[in-house]
Amino acid sequence: MARLVVIYPTPTDIPEFDKHYAEKHIDLVHAMPGLKKFELSKGPVFSPAGASGVHLIATLHFDSMADLQACLASPEGQAAAADAKSLPVEGTQMFLFDNYEA
Repeated sequence: MARLVVIYPTPTDIPEFDKHYAEKHIDLVHAMPGLKKFELSKGPVFSPAGASGVHLIATLHFDSMADLQACLASPEGQAAAADAKSLPVEGTQMFLFDNYEA
């Protein structure tokens, strides 16, 4: 299994970010080919030290890294990436990795 994790810092305009994400971005992500599961954090995101400065974490699941990479290269993946860049937030981080159950 492969994962794409996107970490969104707290935006300057939280209501605008949340509205755009809910009304547009989620649909774009669901249209991405090869996506098996899409999870979003709910509520505040904390670190062991307390507040994290993170507003939202998105985790996308794919069968393989090849499927994930093909998705990102697809028109639907490119549309979701372009939309993510239009969100009112700076400093978004993205991580791609294979994983296994231990």
